[in-house]
Amino acid sequence: MTLVRRAQARPPEKGDPGAETPQTRPPKKKRGLLYRLVRIVVLVYLGAAIMLLFFQSRLMYQPSRELERTPGESGLKFEDVFLTTSDGLKLHGWYVPAPKRKGVFLFFHGNAGNISHRVESVYIFNRLGYDVFIIDYRGYGRSEGKPTEDGTYRDAGAAWRYLTEQRGIPPREIVIFGRSLGGAVAVELAARCEPAAVIVESSFTSAPDLAASTFPFFPVRWLCRFRYDSLEKIASLRCPVLIIHSPDDDLIPFENGQRLFDAASEPKQFLTIEGGHNEGFLVSSDAYFRGMEEFLDKYAP
Repeated sequence: MTLVRRAQARPPEKGDPGAETPQTRPPKKKRGLLYRLVRIVVLVYLGAAIMLLFFQSRLMYQPSRELERTPGESGLKFEDVFLTTSDGLKLHGWYVPAPKRKGVFLFFHGNAGNISHRVESVYIFNRLGYDVFIIDYRGYGRSEGKPTEDGTYRDAGAAWRYLTEQRGIPPREIVIFGRSLGGAVAVELAARCEPAAVIVESSFTSAPDLAASTFPFFPVRWLCRFRYDSLEKIASLRCPVLIIHSPDDDLIPFENGQRLFDAASEPKQFLTIEGGHNEGFLVSSDAYFRGMEEFLDKYAP
């Protein structure tokens, strides 16, 4: 019988193929540093995602309580209006009459500040020949409560009822106007009512779409608690629609306006302006005024 002795494996020696050398072996200090860096990056990412989840209301709504000016300081007559929402909150707004009224602009502003920061726009709409009714959402200016998505819809409904029921203004004389966040509020209200026309300026297709373009490295479509889905609702509108947007918009990309326009039913128009998100209507004041005047003369009272 022949005995076969198994060869015992020996550790690779220096110079053997595949042997680890000081040049190929990661130093322990470097490996520890790399691990710590990866852990820090992961923790920062998760922390930022958690902040987006729990603080998104502060990003969506940035109200100011103090009214810095009134239409009267621009030489406009105005009336303080207080109205009550369907859930019992008191809202504040201004009714600003035009010398010769063609109709009424129901004005929904953006997510920051309050109605006192929109006096320039009120003045422009008055020049177009329209009374202006502008309200502060709950939690803004002198309005009670805290802002929520459903709350802004309720606020819009209260403003509509005030015009049609308390002032007796026919829906065919009301133009709903919304800028930025107000554009989503305007579209939602117009889907429930039948105004003369809707004007949407510098607004977004939906809250998740806007969040995804603002924070592209986070799963914000899953984290976002807000919908404000204008893209889905705008096709159902049965009134003329004017979309206004600037390619220079630094907050809401221009393609949002293009997509809203594409989704809207006829009759519709698109007005391209210049300037950033908050000052486009001022930078392009002449083109802005003419474009709105043309649309209103054609489709509104």
